[in-house]
Amino acid sequence: MEALHPVGHLIGRLSIALGFAMLLPAMLDWSDGNLGWQGFLIAASMTVVGGAAFALLCTSGRGAGLDRRQAVLLTVLVWVVLPIFGALPFVFGAPGAGYTDAFFEAMSGLTTTGATVFTGLDEAPRGMLLWRAMLQWFGGVGIVVVAMVFLPVLKIGGMQFFRTESFDLIGDILPRAAEAATQLSQIYVALTVACIIGYSAAGMEIFDALCHAMTTVSTGGMGNYDASFGAFDPSAQYVAVVFMFLAALPFLRLMQFSRGQTGPIWRDTQIRGFVAIIGVATAAMIAWQIQQDSRSFEPAFRASLFNVTAILTGTGYASEDFFRWGGFPVTLFFILALIGGCAGSTSCSAKVFRYQILFEALRIQLRRINSPNGIHQLRYQGRLVDPEVLSSVMGYFFIFVSALAGWAVLLSLTGLDTITSISGAVASLANVGPGLGDTIGPAGNYAEVNTAAKWILAAGMLLGRLEFMSVLVLFTRVFWVR
Repeated sequence: MEALHPVGHLIGRLSIALGFAMLLPAMLDWSDGNLGWQGFLIAASMTVVGGAAFALLCTSGRGAGLDRRQAVLLTVLVWVVLPIFGALPFVFGAPGAGYTDAFFEAMSGLTTTGATVFTGLDEAPRGMLLWRAMLQWFGGVGIVVVAMVFLPVLKIGGMQFFRTESFDLIGDILPRAAEAATQLSQIYVALTVACIIGYSAAGMEIFDALCHAMTTVSTGGMGNYDASFGAFDPSAQYVAVVFMFLAALPFLRLMQFSRGQTGPIWRDTQIRGFVAIIGVATAAMIAWQIQQDSRSFEPAFRASLFNVTAILTGTGYASEDFFRWGGFPVTLFFILALIGGCAGSTSCSAKVFRYQILFEALRIQLRRINSPNGIHQLRYQGRLVDPEVLSSVMGYFFIFVSALAGWAVLLSLTGLDTITSISGAVASLANVGPGLGDTIGPAGNYAEVNTAAKWILAAGMLLGRLEFMSVLVLFTRVFWVR
């Protein structure tokens, strides 16, 4: 147990920081004359005390480094413990939710899924809206650090391919992780500030611009209004597209670009594939809307580009109910949700690079069948792909597909209909947010979903956000007896 003390101490410190962060929306509610500040104060006190207890009980782990096993445990526990505390303001303050709904909302926020169980957002206290946005913003920067630092080291889902060009962490993981987090956070904050300015220029009030900038850059998608982006001027949708796109790019490339190294971002195979998917999907959606709905070009272009980018990046914003557009758009959006953005970004789902490696492996296999005596090497971005990477990618897809099937069955057993069960499984495991149908579609939310299904969906958000393997390995005997 002594080996777990560094993990416990860090979890305690992060919980204390989360508790102090609750004071910001508390002060906002207090300044608005809303009694919700009292709920935030109670939640903050409980979170700080709980975090302090964690830290003190594990004080022997203070300053200690992390090995790989401890890094796995820390990665998972951060996204388990923080939602437990992050849910408290929703219980003690607005909207006075039960713990199931509060935990669902907090898990959805910190995993940047964007699914919500709360209605009446137009009239909700500003403190509650700010807290939802803050949870997503914290979750976004956290997952970037995990994706760029921990997953390559832990060799999860093929992410080890990016280790040599990312942050080379040899030996003790923690000190270099802190350094990497600082560098990544600078880019993250810069994007957020730029997004706030963009939304303000598009006519948003400063509070809406702040909250939506945090949920855009984190590709989370929680909004301040029940109508999502339908509540704003159309120009705001173009701003959102720009920053959803940037947030879905590898943050390493954004760091290089900010330093004047423009070559890597243009040559990146993953980025080029990501752009191509957006372009093809948007063009197809525009053609469909013009032909089927007789829409003029600009509204069709804007609606298509916005919603395609929102679904592909996992942000989950909606400018209108695309479930009503017809069978082809719904099918295309369903497929886009299973692709996701680029690795090393705040976006979710399977990621573009895994599909590219899988298709390249298929191409090599077909060449071997046609030319069995030839030398066929699997390459990606000009580099040889180690068999271990390919094995990890294939393992990821096996777990992903198996989990989708399992979650759909579990949700259907709780009484949900077929469309809600299948799309809910995709929405949670791919961390997209909205599903399909009248209940959890772009015009609905998860308020009417039964309690058992909400816990299943919350578990799916955790599993999908941490790329499956880092969670599943905790259930193996070998992990604990080494």
